[in-house]
Amino acid sequence: MNTESAPTDTSTLLDFIVRLGQAYLACGEQTALVELYLRRIASVHGMRQTRVVAFSTALFITAHDRNEECVTLAGAPTQVLRLDQIADVYTLGEEAQRREVTPRQGMERLTELLRKAPRFGPLAVIVGHAILSIGLALVLMPALRNLAAAAVLGALVGVLKVFNQDKPILAAPLSVVAAALVSVLVFLGVKYGLPVDPQYALVAPLVTFLPGAMLTFGMVELAYGDMVSGSSRLTTGLVELVLLAFGLTAGALFVGYRPENLVDATVESVAAPWAGLAPWVGVVVFSIGVYLTFSAPRNSFWWMLLVLLLAFAAQQFAAVRFGKEISGFFGTLVATPLGYLIHKRFKGPPSMVTFLPSFWLLVPGALGLLTVKRLLSDPARIDGLISVAFALASIALGTLVGASLYKWLTERFGGWQLQIGRVGRYFRRRADR
Repeated sequence: MNTESAPTDTSTLLDFIVRLGQAYLACGEQTALVELYLRRIASVHGMRQTRVVAFSTALFITAHDRNEECVTLAGAPTQVLRLDQIADVYTLGEEAQRREVTPRQGMERLTELLRKAPRFGPLAVIVGHAILSIGLALVLMPALRNLAAAAVLGALVGVLKVFNQDKPILAAPLSVVAAALVSVLVFLGVKYGLPVDPQYALVAPLVTFLPGAMLTFGMVELAYGDMVSGSSRLTTGLVELVLLAFGLTAGALFVGYRPENLVDATVESVAAPWAGLAPWVGVVVFSIGVYLTFSAPRNSFWWMLLVLLLAFAAQQFAAVRFGKEISGFFGTLVATPLGYLIHKRFKGPPSMVTFLPSFWLLVPGALGLLTVKRLLSDPARIDGLISVAFALASIALGTLVGASLYKWLTERFGGWQLQIGRVGRYFRRRADR
């Protein structure tokens, strides 16, 4: 539907832009892109003097309708969106930029999508969380005891997430509670002689609490010169890591381990005979778990799996050739343009849906979590912190270069989509099944 001839009410348009901007921020989008999208929507409705300033915690919008200037200030949203809601937000935003929906229709759709129930029920979320934990355990260390621990602890964290689903006020302490509970169970197992390796058992079930994307986008925004949003996201991400480390430490202390014993309370893990193939199987298993846990949109699984496999392949190759610290650069260098390509050229799900799981798989947050745990046990050690800084910088740089690479390719080879259009239609048919 084209609404170009319909009159636009300034207050309604501002309300819609503000709410859509809050939804974009809830998706974790970069503030520079949020500002760009909102200005485009205002422009197509005749508000060409609109100014938008977006931070990770606030929105400032001014618009002039030839009669008066309106100023709006809004805070950041507290709701955490699932992947299907993220896809709906980007779809609505693109339609609004083409003026295919009116501001009033847009607000109604926003209200509907924010209240939309998950595609899968509570049981699927619990099972999905156990599956993604198993997938990550396959990637980290495919020992049978690690897989068993990941399944049990992942399901337990899934239960906590389902219990907290409609209680956003408990979202912050939930990570601490989950980390403490996982830590208590893991170190109880260690205390009573179970062959559990805390270094791997603690990370896999807590991966969805790790702020990998937040830390990465914080680095990206700092690179763009957005000091306020970049530093606030980095600070928030580091605080989340500290809270997780606090939960792990509290759980260990409850069992009888002191902070300096956290790293030492490990057992030697022996990988399974099929360990060479296990990480690749783990990527597939991880994608299935993400699809169920976060209610990914219907047409997203195959695209998400494709991005995960290629990003993981690039990271593994770079880790062997150049070292683990900068391998994230090559992973996001592949994932970022591929996500844009799937969305823009193949009409797949929004890029945020396909490469957000890549951030979780590349695990910059997991590396940071282990480092914070080590720093708690030995504050004099800073080598782990330096490794985290290199890892985050490489991933952020890969995101920047990947986005620039996609833009250069589309400008330089504008007709290439004609040759690969058939491939895109084939994958769309597979994804829609």
